[in-house]
Amino acid sequence: MKKDLLNALKTHAISIVVFLFVTLVYFPPVLEGKSLMQTDKVNFIGASKEIVDHRADYDEEPLWTNSMFGGMPAYQISVKYSSNMLKNVQKIFELGLPRPASQVFLYLLGFYFLLITLSIDYRLAIVGALAFAFSAYLFIIIEAGHNTKAIAIAYMAPLLASVLMTFRGRWLLGGSLTALFTSLMLNANHFQITYYLIMLFVAIGFTKLFFAVKSNAIKPFLISVAILIGAGTLGTLTNVTRIMTTVEYGEDSIRGKSDLSNVNNIKTSGLDKDYATQWSYGLSESFTLLIPNFNGGSSQGELSKKSETYKAIKQSPQASSLIKNLPLYWGDQPFTSGPRYVGAIICFLFLVGMFILKGPMRIWVIAGFIFSLTLSWGKNFMPLTEFFLECIPGYNKFRAVSTILVILELLMPLFAMLALNKIINDKSISFDKPLKTSFYIVGGFSLFFALFPNLFFDFEGISDQRMESMGWPIDAIQADRLQMFTSDAWRSFILISLAFALIWSFLRDKINKSIVIFSLGILVLGDMWMVNKRYLNNENFTSKRKSNQPFNPSTADQQILQDLDPNFRVFNTTVSTFNDASTSYYHKSIGGYHGAKLKRYQELIDTCISKGNMNVLNMLNTKYFIISNNNQKVAQLNRGALGNVWFIDSLIVVPNADKEISVLKNLDTKKVAVSDEYCGLESQRFAVDSLSQIKLTGYKANHLVYESNTTKEQFAVFSEIFYDKGWNAYLDGKLVDHVRVNYVLRGMSIPKGKHQVEFKFEPKTYYTGEKVAYASSIALIILLIFAGFKQFRN
Repeated sequence: MKKDLLNALKTHAISIVVFLFVTLVYFPPVLEGKSLMQTDKVNFIGASKEIVDHRADYDEEPLWTNSMFGGMPAYQISVKYSSNMLKNVQKIFELGLPRPASQVFLYLLGFYFLLITLSIDYRLAIVGALAFAFSAYLFIIIEAGHNTKAIAIAYMAPLLASVLMTFRGRWLLGGSLTALFTSLMLNANHFQITYYLIMLFVAIGFTKLFFAVKSNAIKPFLISVAILIGAGTLGTLTNVTRIMTTVEYGEDSIRGKSDLSNVNNIKTSGLDKDYATQWSYGLSESFTLLIPNFNGGSSQGELSKKSETYKAIKQSPQASSLIKNLPLYWGDQPFTSGPRYVGAIICFLFLVGMFILKGPMRIWVIAGFIFSLTLSWGKNFMPLTEFFLECIPGYNKFRAVSTILVILELLMPLFAMLALNKIINDKSISFDKPLKTSFYIVGGFSLFFALFPNLFFDFEGISDQRMESMGWPIDAIQADRLQMFTSDAWRSFILISLAFALIWSFLRDKINKSIVIFSLGILVLGDMWMVNKRYLNNENFTSKRKSNQPFNPSTADQQILQDLDPNFRVFNTTVSTFNDASTSYYHKSIGGYHGAKLKRYQELIDTCISKGNMNVLNMLNTKYFIISNNNQKVAQLNRGALGNVWFIDSLIVVPNADKEISVLKNLDTKKVAVSDEYCGLESQRFAVDSLSQIKLTGYKANHLVYESNTTKEQFAVFSEIFYDKGWNAYLDGKLVDHVRVNYVLRGMSIPKGKHQVEFKFEPKTYYTGEKVAYASSIALIILLIFAGFKQFRN
């Protein structure tokens, strides 16, 4: 028994060393202390600056930030949920590696764990882990800075392993690990990945139920399901604060239903259908799973000096730099950073598995594969997509439907390795026919596309006409796309042929098991390595200082920073205002970068702000505009900005949100405010007192203090975003009501005399959730210790 344990530990230690070696060889810059310059990380740094500063200054979580879109909860930007003590387990798994090496190592470790729990030869488990971890998309999202998505994907495999372990009757260990990996996955804070994995678990559950009924084994099935539900619940409760605040905020975000009636024809109960399906995979684009440059790779790709495009523009002084950033992608999506390539050999072995593997797993793998692929088509397969958007709870809360391909990218290397394991270890069956059939199909597609590339495709991209009008040599670019297409088609065919030859030679006893595993491992890794280097390589790294502080103040920033007013807003016209968080690093921005901004603010952007409505911009206290003057950013003072708070002459109450935003478009916001009947107000006028004053005297992101002095009762409009699920108003320390006015702002009646008005962000959901999360963490830790003790004894 001790010998078996030592051998197991030895093989796992070898595997970990291999993973560390491969990861660090791929990312040598991390050994030099360099960091990735990631687009989303840059935006995150800008978006979270006020939150980080508040945390450092006051040793508390602000839970709200005014630095983007006038103000919004910080839940989906940067909040530390300290009550979940299980999150520290991830540091153990990462072995202290820096990012992005730690993320790839988690990919490898998690998938290896899945294959080992399925009794796969550890050498094949290493190959399978390399195949999964080096899937092109998993590296592309790291390059883009989708760090939370990468971590969530890394926990898909070990969570699947734990669920399958529980269904196999290892209830204590499987249940405990299910709770642990549920906790870690949800802590990654990318619920879309978790949602898609749950969809796979539903397919597994129904498959298991069918076979349980068939074999009269309902009782163990029901016990397994009960344990999984309990374990999932416990793991979820350790993250309950994050989940509850997200759900609560979601209803008020663009992922909730609008109060406007004129947008509901394109709305679901969540996102707009057009917005949700904007990144839909093309039907033919699905072949990028097999051929990486099937649709040209990246929207901003690089060509060599041997390319047709370079030959056409080589007379230009900028030719060498221009070929590094060309629109090579010609698929259906608006743009993309690269393909969803899973590997030609993995595609081949996956199809082999479809022929030779039987039982329940085959059913749910096929179901998961089909739904992952067809739902990724989005608007290109609208009947299915519309059904899910309208009928499946929660599905319409997520954008970029092509993200669901992560399920397919999990299942294909899993089934490929199970197939290879069966071929290598089962000598009682002839695999010749399924092997040859798979080669003819997968290899045949690759060969066909290599020989006849022009038969179905014209290699024309969606932006080609616009670029041609700008003088770009589109014919040359399309010729290069053709060359990339055929080159990669031949490449995939050769790889499949080599894999087929190796396995065929093994079946004919020409080579032994170790040689075929090692050779296939080298081919798989080499294939994925070369493709991934197209999108994530040493050139993506920069110094850690520059990565952590990517913004240098412009002349305009320096001008505005001289203003000592603690709370005003800036409209930066020199960037894509509503898709850029750089402004938020130094200022409180009218715009920002976030996929779940408040829906009312988005509607205000669409109807008023984007159209330059100065009355609306003034009520938002837009004190400065950043404009371009002779290619230099300068600050322009807006003297019409209404400040932090002001008294109005009259209040107009209208029946609904449609009328409110319609009135707001032409409203003199300095004197008049508008609200809808939902807020419980009545139209009225106020006696104007020119001596009355109200001003901001104290500012924190989550606590605003005003001093008021009036001789008559007044109505004040505060240039702060209304959000009633956390913001409380206090008058002289006593809790009082405040209301929404001007579609997005706060309003409040102010009695005569001298008073202190405070707004405090005190979301009950957060504080209640933290108590539950803390208790759940303790319970899960105790469960893991007990399960570990029992496992060690056995």
